[in-house]
Amino acid sequence: MSKRRAALAVLAATVMALLLVPTGAGAAQSSTYSITVRNLTPGQPMTPPAAAIHKQSIELFDVGSAASFGVQQIAENGNLDPLLGVLDGNRRVADFVAAGAPDPILPMGQVTFELTSTGGAKWFSFVSMLVCTNDGFTGLDTVRLPKKVGDRGVWYTDAYDAGTEANTENLADIVPPCSNFVTGTGMSNPNLATNGVIVHHPGIQGTGTGELNLTVADHGWDDPVAMIEITRTS
Repeated sequence: MSKRRAALAVLAATVMALLLVPTGAGAAQSSTYSITVRNLTPGQPMTPPAAAIHKQSIELFDVGSAASFGVQQIAENGNLDPLLGVLDGNRRVADFVAAGAPDPILPMGQVTFELTSTGGAKWFSFVSMLVCTNDGFTGLDTVRLPKKVGDRGVWYTDAYDAGTEANTENLADIVPPCSNFVTGTGMSNPNLATNGVIVHHPGIQGTGTGELNLTVADHGWDDPVAMIEITRTS
C-alpha cells in the first residue's frame, strides 16, 4: 500500500471513530420513566407527591432520624415548596416534580407522571402527606430505577409519623383540605411541636379531644397506604 493510501485509510478510520463517540449534548445519555403513585387508603387524601430522580447520595428521609425541614413542612402542612426548593438547587438531582399539583390524590385514586434521568442519576424518591393527620406522610427513599427499557418495578409504602407534631387528631390542628367543616391550619403550631424522629405511624386512634376530631372509620387505614409503579420507557 502506498503512503498516500495508508494515510487515507488512517484518516477514514479516525473519522468513523469520531462519528461513533457522542459529543456535546449527546454525551449525557438520558432515560425516561413513567411513574404512577396510587393511593390505597379508603379515607386519606394525599398531597401531590414531591418526587425526584437523583444520585444515590441523596436522602429525603430516614426512619429513626429527625425529619428535615422540607419533610416536616410536607408532613405537617402539605407545603411542598421547601423540599422542592432543596431539590431544585442540588446538582445531584436530575429531575423533580410536584406530581399532579395542585390536585391531591384522592382515596383509591392515582397520579401518573414522567421523570427523566441524566448524568448517572439512577435512584427515585418521593414524599407525600397523609392529609388527615397531624404529621403523617408516606414515601420512598432512594430506590433503584428499572435498568432496561420496558423493565417495571413496583413498591408498596407504609405510613410514617414525622415526629414533629403531637397527634392531637383534632381537626382544628389539621390542614384545611381534610374537612369542609372547620378552618383547620396550614401553619405549624409551636405549642404542638415535638422533637421526635421519623417512625412508622401508629394510625388514627380516635383519641382526639376537640369539638371535631379524626375518626378511625373515616380516616383510618391499614398499611400499605400507597403503591408505586415505575416503568423505564426510553
